[in-house]
Amino acid sequence: MNLTTIRNIIIYLIILSLAVFAAACAQQPQADKEEIQILLDWFPNTNHSGLYAAREQGFYHDQDLEVDIIQAGETGVVQLVATGNADFGISYQEEVTIARSLNIPVIAIATIIQNNTSGFASKKEKNILSPQDFAFKNYGGWGSPSETAILKALMEKYDADFEELNMINIGTADFFTSMERDIDFAWIYYGWTGIEAELRGIDLNFIPIKDENEALNFYTPVIITSESFLAQNEATVKKFLKATAQGYEYAIEKPVETATIMHNLFPELNPDLLLASQNYLATQYRADAPRWGEMSLERWKNYTEFMSDYGLLQHPMDPARAFTNDYLP
Repeated sequence: MNLTTIRNIIIYLIILSLAVFAAACAQQPQADKEEIQILLDWFPNTNHSGLYAAREQGFYHDQDLEVDIIQAGETGVVQLVATGNADFGISYQEEVTIARSLNIPVIAIATIIQNNTSGFASKKEKNILSPQDFAFKNYGGWGSPSETAILKALMEKYDADFEELNMINIGTADFFTSMERDIDFAWIYYGWTGIEAELRGIDLNFIPIKDENEALNFYTPVIITSESFLAQNEATVKKFLKATAQGYEYAIEKPVETATIMHNLFPELNPDLLLASQNYLATQYRADAPRWGEMSLERWKNYTEFMSDYGLLQHPMDPARAFTNDYLP
């Protein structure tokens, strides 16, 4: 073996050892990252895009967090978060308000979408233009008390008789399938189902509930945690929200790239729907708020008062204790 061969072998071994060392160094910080979980409220969709963008773009990594995004299961998100079986969850102002009235210690720490984008949708030919037209129609819903209260309140506004509305529990049945059967209208999120109707070429009449009653511009969805987790992990909550806010800002600024992230992760989702929905929600995540995630006490008070007026709360609830903006970046 000549000197040149020996030198080449030594160089190869040095390069190999450096590569092994670099790989070990790259893996070591991962082990030091804090592992946290967030539970989704439904199947992954564009409401959750900021979470996935934050993970895929390395924003959580930059905060030394390893975030496990868990799809919805059979057990309620509020219960799992409240009992410490998950660190964070996706919920709704309505759920949090009811939970707080029952002394369940969860708290909203950010709203994902600034304004309520949900409302009542029907095919154009049904000619349902306002809640006054709900009388003698078949409504397909899931049978919750708050759903009933909202329908009643909106019909009362137009002097329509709530007793003349036929409510049919369709559970989680698909909106479009229901519309082909005996259902005249249903409650949808425009950012997903409304956009899908546009792509299908289906003309809808859509009644945004926030336009009918100011109190119904409640926050949906919101990110929640438990009071105990918040008290014991303030730094973690701040880091999580900093990275999550970056994720949603990314979704606002780069809806095309965000839709691509979602499709790569969930190829079963319609790429055209993902892109169209992402473009719509890019204008809604922050909207006119000074920063993503911020909530107002007035809106929490308004909806709490509405729920109380319609008998939806078993006990009084202080809305100021149901949410906080203190951990937003």
